[in-house]
Amino acid sequence: MNRDLPRVFLVRHGETAWTLTGQHTGRTDLSLTDRGERQARELEAGLESLDCDRVISSPLQRARRTADLAMSHAQVEEDDDLMEWDHGAYEGKSTAEIEVEYPGWRLF
Repeated sequence: MNRDLPRVFLVRHGETAWTLTGQHTGRTDLSLTDRGERQARELEAGLESLDCDRVISSPLQRARRTADLAMSHAQVEEDDDLMEWDHGAYEGKSTAEIEVEYPGWRLF
């Protein structure tokens, strides 16, 4: 493996209330649940040995809080380009709710 190439690690945010209900979450700025906070703290043990040059997060609080808890030993910077996409009219709806309105609908 070429040591000159950067290594990139991607981490998904911890659990939110909408994770539990299966609602599509885009730009809605939800906080982590207590379990989501625990998930992020538990992740830190596996990440603390990494020698990171940069830690970059979406500015949405679920992502930023996950980064802050999982990488408490590092400086976290925010980048709007990492924000979730905008689900528009589907924001906050479950797949089942969307399929009632649009039978056969698929995300991709």
